[in-house]
Amino acid sequence: MLKVPVFVAGASLLAPSLNAFAQSETDTEPMDPIVVTATLGPKTVGESLSSVTTIEEAEIRQQQPKDFQDVIVSRPGIAISANGSLGKNATVLIRGHESDGTVLLVNGIRIRSVTSGSPAWHYLPPQLINRVEIVRGSRSSLYGADAMGGVVQAYTAPEGEGSKGWVEVGAGNLDTQNYTLGLSSVEENSSLGVGINRFRTDGAPVVENGDDKSYDNTSGSFNASHEFSNGVRAYMTYLGAEGRSEYEGGYNDYLFQVAGVGVDFPLTDHWRASLQFSDARDELDDVSAFPGEYNTNTRTSRLENWFTVGTHEFVLGAETMTDQLDSTQSFTEDKRGNDAYFGQALFNFGPSELHLSARSDDNDAFGTHETWGASYGYRIDSSHRLRASVGTAFKVPTFLDLYAPPAWGGNPDLEPEESTSYEIGMEGNYGNWFWDVALYQSDVDQLIIFDNTQFRSLNVKEARLRGIEVSAGWQNSDWTVRAGASAGDYEDREDGSTLIRRPEQTVRLDVDRHFDDWYVGTTLRAESHRYSYERKRIPGYGNWDLRTGVNLADQWSVKLTVDNVLDEEHRLAQYSGDQYFISAGRTAMLSVRYDFLQ
Repeated sequence: MLKVPVFVAGASLLAPSLNAFAQSETDTEPMDPIVVTATLGPKTVGESLSSVTTIEEAEIRQQQPKDFQDVIVSRPGIAISANGSLGKNATVLIRGHESDGTVLLVNGIRIRSVTSGSPAWHYLPPQLINRVEIVRGSRSSLYGADAMGGVVQAYTAPEGEGSKGWVEVGAGNLDTQNYTLGLSSVEENSSLGVGINRFRTDGAPVVENGDDKSYDNTSGSFNASHEFSNGVRAYMTYLGAEGRSEYEGGYNDYLFQVAGVGVDFPLTDHWRASLQFSDARDELDDVSAFPGEYNTNTRTSRLENWFTVGTHEFVLGAETMTDQLDSTQSFTEDKRGNDAYFGQALFNFGPSELHLSARSDDNDAFGTHETWGASYGYRIDSSHRLRASVGTAFKVPTFLDLYAPPAWGGNPDLEPEESTSYEIGMEGNYGNWFWDVALYQSDVDQLIIFDNTQFRSLNVKEARLRGIEVSAGWQNSDWTVRAGASAGDYEDREDGSTLIRRPEQTVRLDVDRHFDDWYVGTTLRAESHRYSYERKRIPGYGNWDLRTGVNLADQWSVKLTVDNVLDEEHRLAQYSGDQYFISAGRTAMLSVRYDFLQ
């Protein structure tokens, strides 16, 4: 059986080799894929008892996204607030929670800016991503602070047995260019993957009546693993990107990087352990009227122990994480540590499943926080399952919230956010089509917001985030159709106002038709209005994308994408006064690929 490493938070689990933990891919229905982010180990989407969206490599390649947020925008429960397009600052809000309330993992390694607390989504190169898992809902009991809205995990490890090599060249309007080189080899006990990508564009205006703002990103990835005859598997992973992004008033030079090594080893027939050491860097050199360097680094060590008892599974683990800031600006603190212990129990009682988890975090700044989660699922029959969950979460104020000078909005009196979240859902899976409905609510105490009138971060005593998500999909040998919609109500309970930057309705439809040697597809999506920092109403918008591709002889292929076909100018966020950040107009990309190993 093929043994391919699956990188998860803090561990490299061998999904196919842990027969007690998961089914083989060949035994899994195509519309119920295996995911690892929801439970730390491999489960099908249905077995995870969570609201999960998976995005596979074929879909990413066909859509040719220029930014990572293009991969996840308008998916169920997800909204994007951006300061323009093409490498410009973007925040990802899941179920109404702020971007620093969402955890981003790359091959199991957590990365974010220590200063802002939010990941640099806009610098993560989608051209090197092979798969994405989005888990919506509270996950602090597994991942600690900030996993309030959910967890997004991107994978770069090679998949599929055999050797592959490819080179791809693309060009489009706005003087956009993209170059990719990749090599991968997956054998029974070893895998190796290398990718290099170069993307640059003259860009488009980021504000109304503005000038074009360029963006370039040079990135690379490396993944290697080997399983020895005694069952021990060692691995290493790396993803890095650096470049420059222009914006109104200046530009940013940036570095986005994760690196990790780990080992996964059997101790007995029913006990496996894994140990991972990782380093994540988010570095920014802001060249503007107020220049500054913000170099942040997170180092993490994580141990997991997996036990099986019959059909039940148990996890015990520990994690230590240190955040470090090196800045030309004056912060009252530049280092913060967090030590944690966590556990999980996955009980299987035939048609019923019960998942329990708990975690204790000891933070240098805020002391000890305990979080917990509980999920129950009941399989009504072979196609239908009910699920319900409840969990707590917390989020510590960022360095910028807490330690920045008062003139920058720092507030040393801020308290951590705390929430209790509830969800109930039902799904149907019929082999080649599925549907899923989920209702959720999060009650948040001490929600952290930035008050533009006082120009400082403040706590909102009580907020309520609730909504409904609906998704469905169908596929056969020729057609793939996926649809998702969300409706939410995000309220400041103190004054009854709607929380800013959050659209309350989103919808997305993806349709692809495959023929013998070519395909054609489209994406339609829309978002409702939202409110700016100054409580100004930003109108909603709709967007239409098209794509097509053809396989030629001798391993050659060509693909064409046209985004924002109608050339609409969408307002994304408030810039200043009556001026707004806007999306790029119509963009097109034509790419040619040659597969020299098959």
